[in-house]
Amino acid sequence: MTDSGAYQDVTTIQRILHTAKTVAIVGLSSNELRASYFVGYYLKRHGYQVIPVNPRETEILGERSYPSLTDLPGPVDVVNVFRAPAALPQIARDAVAIGAGALWCQFGVLNDEGNRIAADGGLDLVVDRCLKIEHARYIGRMHWLGFNTQRITSVRTGLQ
Repeated sequence: MTDSGAYQDVTTIQRILHTAKTVAIVGLSSNELRASYFVGYYLKRHGYQVIPVNPRETEILGERSYPSLTDLPGPVDVVNVFRAPAALPQIARDAVAIGAGALWCQFGVLNDEGNRIAADGGLDLVVDRCLKIEHARYIGRMHWLGFNTQRITSVRTGLQ
């Protein structure tokens, strides 16, 4: 298996986060308890256009869901993958075919063939990283210890 660190370049991650506007989430679930739903919800709240890709759903997060990447009506900047590793080669082929800018594989979505297809197709590639966590880390929503930095204090308010 390829070293996933080769596809975790900080500069690439930051460039994707700062330039992307549309994110197609393959495997986005309508179940609010699933990680994919939480990531999609978070990205929408932070200004990204989220496009669900799930053949078993018609709408998720108020957005029309598409059966596959090749069914999307327009280009996307990032294809974010929440699927089993075995599905990655076909997803990578589809991402290249639709002209996506990047393929982002969530934790555990590791597949050498899919990585090669994406890299050979000219996509920026990030593997074994969470798009939400990296956004929080580099766009300023997470402190280096993992705390939300909006306000941290030991002073109790309203208690005398």
